[in-house]
This record gives sequence, C-alpha cells and structure tokens, in this order.
Amino acid sequence: MDSGAFRTIEAHGGYPEPPEAYAAQIRRWSRNGELLAAVSQDYMCEPHMLAITGLTIADHQRLTIERYDALMACDLGGVYLMPVLQGYTPADYVRHLEMYGDRLAHGAWVGVGSVCKRNGDPAAIEEVLLAIKRRRPDLRLHGFGIKTTALRSAIVRALLWTADSMAWSFAARKQGRDGNSIQEAKMFADKINGMQVDQTLLSLMVPA
Repeated sequence: MDSGAFRTIEAHGGYPEPPEAYAAQIRRWSRNGELLAAVSQDYMCEPHMLAITGLTIADHQRLTIERYDALMACDLGGVYLMPVLQGYTPADYVRHLEMYGDRLAHGAWVGVGSVCKRNGDPAAIEEVLLAIKRRRPDLRLHGFGIKTTALRSAIVRALLWTADSMAWSFAARKQGRDGNSIQEAKMFADKINGMQVDQTLLSLMVPA
C-alpha cells in the first residue's frame, strides 16, 4: 500500500493529517484482501521537493524517521510498515542507513525513495542501490516508480527485491486500453520477470 507521500508533500509541504489517520487507512485496507505491507510516510529529497519545504536533505531524512517512529507507535493492525531510505547521492542513502540504526532488522524489506525521477539515468539508480547493498547486503530493497527504462539494467533488477510502477497503466490509457486492467498489469510484470539477471556480474560488485 503506497502512502501517497509524493503528492502530499508536493501539495502541502508536509503531512496535514496526524499519523493516526494513515494508520486507520492501513487497518481499513488490511481487511480488503492480503495486504503485505504499507509504505511509511517519507519526505522525498529531489531538488524540487526541497524547494517546496525549504528544508535540507538532512532535514527530510530526519523527518522521514520521525514519521516512521510515530507510525510504528500506532495500531497498524499487524501490517508491516515499510521504512524508506531517502537521499539524493549514494552517500546520502548510506548516511540515512546509519540514522535508522537498529530500526532496520536483518533482512528487512526497505523502500528506496527519490529514484523515480531518475529512470532515464539507470546508472544513477545503480550507484544508489550499490551503495546501500555494500553497507547492508541483507536488506530487501523496494524501488518506487521504477520504469522499464531502468529495469533494463541487470544491476537494477538484481539489486531490487521488488519494485512498483504505474508506467503500464499510463501506457494502456494512452493507447486506448483499460489502465485498470489486471491483465495489463500482468503483461507488464511478465515482461519484467522475463528479463535475465546476471548474478555473476552482481557478485563481483556486492560481496555476499
């Protein structure tokens, strides 16, 4: 379950509702099927988002963790709350890892934020993911808004455990098809899952 963080920060420069309001939505949606996780409400670190809040990357990283802690203190109905790593340069993400401390358990499923606007430069996404994995190879990383352009990179696909994208829906609507069709989503997923991952190349970059 996505938190809608990007649009919320873009529109309001922060979260107008308390953490309890989002926690209530998580509990509500958990009763409509098998909700695997809900993404924490983070603060993106792209330059235009910093311009909206007037804050720094370090501020957004701190606020992201504070919001995560506040949500973890709420009743989430047993749903896993996915923490999000924020930053812009690889070093930023490593610093955010350190700021989280022992909140990130071994093998935790963790989101990587502020990468969706860099789909046209897969190398930049690779560098971010590699920096995180070199520090914490145990983490299961989730990429937000990762398009086929970036997923063509064997490195990106190998380093991500999961990813989400609305590119398939946008393409379907643009081409006159149903942008809400489960079949459209499945065709996109099958296309991505059919791409080969070079594990040998990956092992040379990230020690096991």
